[in-house]
Amino acid sequence: MILFDTTVWIDHFKGRSDPRSVHLSQILAMEEKVYCTPTIIQEVLQGFSEPNLFHVAELVLKKQHILEYHPVEAAVSAAKLYANLRKIGITIRKSNDCLIAAFALHFDIELCHNDRNFDQIAAHTDLKIWKE
Repeated sequence: MILFDTTVWIDHFKGRSDPRSVHLSQILAMEEKVYCTPTIIQEVLQGFSEPNLFHVAELVLKKQHILEYHPVEAAVSAAKLYANLRKIGITIRKSNDCLIAAFALHFDIELCHNDRNFDQIAAHTDLKIWKE
């Protein structure tokens, strides 16, 4: 299974045809599950203004395999990741990306994304990036 970042979920729900969102759509069409995190759920859902679409997306996201990582440990891990990258001159624009990466690193799973922050993180850590 793969952890799909918010960027891929957004493309999926908007019907954008990108190799990553197509891959996610194919997995979901086969009624298989993917990994998800609470942060990703929040980021995806906060983009919906239409209550019916919010509800549909919520149901889809909640059906996935939600990764459980102690909140304090996850926060500390994400903060360490952010700080270590800053020490070498890399600033991650969105701190939630460090949190999502911390989940992927903790569970040693591939991350499928459409966000250059994760490529920067992967270049300096053991973060595994899904390649088509």
